[in-house]
Amino acid sequence: MFDLNEKLRGLAAYQPVEGAGCIRLDANESFLPLPKEIRAAFRQVLGDLEYSRYPDPAARELCGAFARYYGVDPQSVVAGNGSDELISVIFQGFLMKGEAFATVDPDFSMYAQAGALAEARHVSIGKKDYRIDPEEVIGACRREEVKLLIFSNPCNPTSLVLDRAAVRHIVRSVEALVVLDEAYMDFSDQSLLGEVSEYGNLIILRTCSKAIGMAAARLGFAVAGPRLAEALRAAKSPYNVNGMSQALGAAALSRGGLLRQALAQVLASRDQLLAGLRAVDQALPGRFRVLPSGANFAALVLPQARRVQETLLERGVAVRFTGGLLRVTCGRPEENRRFLQEFQKILEELT
Repeated sequence: MFDLNEKLRGLAAYQPVEGAGCIRLDANESFLPLPKEIRAAFRQVLGDLEYSRYPDPAARELCGAFARYYGVDPQSVVAGNGSDELISVIFQGFLMKGEAFATVDPDFSMYAQAGALAEARHVSIGKKDYRIDPEEVIGACRREEVKLLIFSNPCNPTSLVLDRAAVRHIVRSVEALVVLDEAYMDFSDQSLLGEVSEYGNLIILRTCSKAIGMAAARLGFAVAGPRLAEALRAAKSPYNVNGMSQALGAAALSRGGLLRQALAQVLASRDQLLAGLRAVDQALPGRFRVLPSGANFAALVLPQARRVQETLLERGVAVRFTGGLLRVTCGRPEENRRFLQEFQKILEELT
């Protein structure tokens, strides 16, 4: 009788928060619909698409639009079916069985899963009060002979940002390939995108699922120097990004002014959410702590975080419990207010 191998028996499928009809503040998506001008462009490009043909395996128009929007060399950009696919390709391609990879935890859970499927050895490096200690990371990578170091900046789920000088220090001080996941860097200002060609051991990941507001299209990007970018193109499947997503992504990224206007609205919502949490803290001092946010969500440290998350869901507000933290995505003004009202009530009830 056929049986699953050990690495599959130990895996569990990713479970999003379930709750029909809830206010969704759990997945760090954009709460904004795409601008009308971009949606009109979508209708045009989808009408012109040659559906009977395979898409461009290099996604050149899409990568070119990304490169212009972010000011990088188009040859340094590799497109993926979401960042998740690129993470899998990197782990499968750059690690041999039994080699060590390192994460700095808590961090994005899919890193560990990708490593398990690659049959690599996981080195989990802890944080101090949720913050990365560069010297601890460098020391652990050297001691454990780490071949691949991956971490998010700003971090999901802590929302904290490591300044670019510290990231440079890590990249220059380890022999490992460093995969810097900047999925949330549109909301901060410490990116290394403009410097990626200076390092032979750095891959930066970006996504259209957060600030760009295109989570449904599943578009991610890896940015690296020529040698690493070419290796990624060789390792990925030939037609990994479908033609519809390529056309939609190119249309959106070619309208940078509209995207930046939307980004400003998301940042205003984040500030509203954080201000509301400060007000709750003043009303109920010492009950929880909000970590400084460089992302589109707030990360809360509080006792009984899991219970609070479950009670919020019962009351129609979906947030996420991850990494020991309560993670709350900023939403529309009325959604933020609803969350804040229910959150304060629950804390009062738990007194």
